[in-house]
Amino acid sequence: MLKILKRKAKDLIESQNMLSGVFTASLLESTIVPIPLEVLLIPLLQKRRDKLWQVALIATLGCVVGALLGYAFGYYIFELLRDWVVTHWVTEQKLDTAMLRIRTEGFWFVMTLGIAPIPFQIAMLAAGATHFSLPLFLLATGLSRAIRYFGIALVVYIAGNKAEELIKKYQFATLGLITLVLIVAWYLSMNGR
Repeated sequence: MLKILKRKAKDLIESQNMLSGVFTASLLESTIVPIPLEVLLIPLLQKRRDKLWQVALIATLGCVVGALLGYAFGYYIFELLRDWVVTHWVTEQKLDTAMLRIRTEGFWFVMTLGIAPIPFQIAMLAAGATHFSLPLFLLATGLSRAIRYFGIALVVYIAGNKAEELIKKYQFATLGLITLVLIVAWYLSMNGR
């Protein structure tokens, strides 16, 4: 699957429909394709540095639209999907944990999942199923994915062709630092009430 995505990335780089392709790939990644968009995004950004910020913006917008669709599925038909989700996708315990965390941590839980390179679908479904605030959900999704995609664009802007190597090398340290910052911000916001 990764080889297919890398081949598609090469085709997309030269395409006149590059930005619409990025939008579609981002929408699909946030809804049904559990492979991080970075597989496509990093090589694309390295080859098309003239469109760095546009690509990051379009990827963010595609993810937000996909997140809105996932939220709608959770909001309107989650009970119909629940058994299928538990059977084919995630354990009942993980699903229940995600729904509990949406109820208790909401915005910060969505922010954390939106930045981490893990499938975002469970956050969308859980947010919709628990009727979490749609504006807060969209804000957390937009901010977290903007941090992620514009951060990648910034690394490519600064490091050029070495960006992919740097991102792979420091991915977990960076995620750990961002997660720590989010936890501290969440803690401060909860204690400031």
